[in-house]
This record gives sequence, C-alpha cells and structure tokens, in this order.
Amino acid sequence: MSLNALIVWGGWDGHEPRQVAEICEKVLVNHGFNVEVSDTLDAFLNYDALMKLNLIVPIWTMGRITGEQQKGVLEAVKAGVGLAGCHGGMCDSFRDATEWQFMTGGQWVAHPGNDGTNYRVRVTNTNHFITQGTSDFDVCSEQYYLHTDPSNNVLAVTKFPVAEGPHTSNGEFDMPVVWTRMWGKGRVFYSSLGHHADIVAQPDPLRLMTRGMLWAALAEGQA
Repeated sequence: MSLNALIVWGGWDGHEPRQVAEICEKVLVNHGFNVEVSDTLDAFLNYDALMKLNLIVPIWTMGRITGEQQKGVLEAVKAGVGLAGCHGGMCDSFRDATEWQFMTGGQWVAHPGNDGTNYRVRVTNTNHFITQGTSDFDVCSEQYYLHTDPSNNVLAVTKFPVAEGPHTSNGEFDMPVVWTRMWGKGRVFYSSLGHHADIVAQPDPLRLMTRGMLWAALAEGQA
C-alpha cells in the first residue's frame, strides 16, 4: 500500500519548525511513507494533490493563512485525509482562523511558568492504539493551557495549576494533552508536547507522535 504524507513547516522560528519537520519526516519514511516537505502554505493550494494524501502534518506556529490555503486542508481532511500535529505547530497556528481551530479541536492561550516547567503527563486511555506502550511520564517544558473542543477524545492529561498565576484560584483540574477527533471522514490527532525539537525527540512524546501520525493516516499496520 502506497502511503503519502505532506509536511508543511514555517511560522515562528522559536518552535524549531524545520527541526521538528525533519524528525517527523524521518519517522514517516521509516514507516513506509512517501513524504513531501514544504516551507510554504501555498502547498495547501494544490487541492488535487492534497486529495491523494494519507496524511497532512502542519508545523506552523502563528502567522496567517489565506482562505484558499485553509480551504484546501479543511476539504481534504473532511474527505478522509488524516491530520496530525503537535504543540504550537498545529494548535497555535493561525490565531484568527476559527475554522482551523474547529478542525483541530483546540487553541493555545497560555503556558503558565513558561519553558522549564516540570509537570506530569497522565495517560487516561491506555487501550487506544496511540497510547499503547506509553505510561505516565514527566516533562520539563512548556505546559500548555488550551481552549479545547468538548467533543475531543482525550487520551492524556496534565494537572493544573503547577505554576502560580491568576488561573490558580480556579483550583485543580485536568488539561488535555493528547486527543483525537474527527473532521468529516478525516482523523485528527494532536499532542501539546513539543516546544522544541528535543522534546519531540524524547521517547514518550515521540512514541505518541509516531503512533498519532500512523493512526491519523489509517496506517496502524505500519507500526
């Protein structure tokens, strides 16, 4: 079975999009994908090419997307192309693009404590393909506070608050870290881990990202 993926990277350099793209490309190639890598959102304008993909991996923090660029991804995923991403590369991509946020299932709003915050990721569904082989683990990075869609299928969470801030008076609660959802016929995967490439490359985040991409592409058999 031929598997085709498109990785589109860019936006804010602080999230090391090129390096994260290189990690994802290597993973996908090792799992049998033909991978195209682009550093322009115009890659989303070729609708016919998008429809031939199994997976789209956006790695683009902030910036702006045009209506036509966004439409290509929305329509391709709705038709059954998988979508997978991490950290700000997918859920802080285009802050004024509400349809993008609707499709991805969340939007970053804060990271109390900033980089270097120590927190625990707790796997809440160990039976899902994505989380198989992953137990609870600790991370020292940004802890993402997200506005999330209530229809998301949450697979892992982290407890807030850890760092002090005006949010602490709301008390303790679980914030989603890893989730899946559907957009039409397309599978969508997201992990909030991955502030820098070295976090993406750590064993637990990388395992989740790898299996999340395979799941989104309907390629679980390639694991």
